[in-house]
Amino acid sequence: MGHTETGIGTPDTGNLTDSVEIFREPRISLIARPQFLEPEHLAVKWRGEASDGERLAEYAGRLCYMSQHNPVNRTTAEYLENIKKQGHGSVLEHAVYVLLIEGISRSCSHELVRHRAGFGYSQLSQRYVDESHAAFVMPPAVAGDPALEAEWERQVTAAQAAYVQAVEGLMRRYEWVTDKVHRRKMSREAARSVLPNATEVKIVVSGNARAWRTMLELRCGEGAELEIRRMAMAVLRVLQKEAGALFSDFEIYTAADQQEAARVLHHKV
Repeated sequence: MGHTETGIGTPDTGNLTDSVEIFREPRISLIARPQFLEPEHLAVKWRGEASDGERLAEYAGRLCYMSQHNPVNRTTAEYLENIKKQGHGSVLEHAVYVLLIEGISRSCSHELVRHRAGFGYSQLSQRYVDESHAAFVMPPAVAGDPALEAEWERQVTAAQAAYVQAVEGLMRRYEWVTDKVHRRKMSREAARSVLPNATEVKIVVSGNARAWRTMLELRCGEGAELEIRRMAMAVLRVLQKEAGALFSDFEIYTAADQQEAARVLHHKV
């Protein structure tokens, strides 16, 4: 798998309240994509342009029927559209995309990691990482209302101050621990209990195209919680840019709540 890094999305770290950093939008970066190495003895008669991930999915599908000669002269995009229409989503599992997701809350990441099949996760550890200068993610429901924003910022600022105070107190309590690294870990793992679900987290997520499609169908819909819906919409845009033929049947629209949503033509591929 390649390791070309592409930063995509519109991160907005908002404003700073003293030392508190506020995120109002997620940041999504594509950090790995498939690399397709076509075997010479079973080459496909390709039509049209395509990314490696799209080629890989088509190749897998053609192998099932030994149709490498491309009897109906379909382009890769046309072939994959037919795959989605027929519901043969298993060939999409070969194309794996890895994203770095930042600017989401721990509440949001806890919802995200409920998607298990076809996904892998590596998330920032609060036991080891100092959260004295942690960022926080403003909920979409709060954003835009000055009074609600001010009260929310007051609360997260107080929580961060409480965390710093707790770490200092616990470091003193554990002075008898000679290993400073272990002492910090013991202090931070206890102090993190005062941090809110709004604390910003960074997470690396790997998923095959079929798994990403399932997650996006569920989380881009109007019934999804607003923050994970916002994150899913940002993910959708990244994946559509990277491998449009695999995600072309997702339609973005403005929902009744005036927030972006997306619906998919081919369900549960």
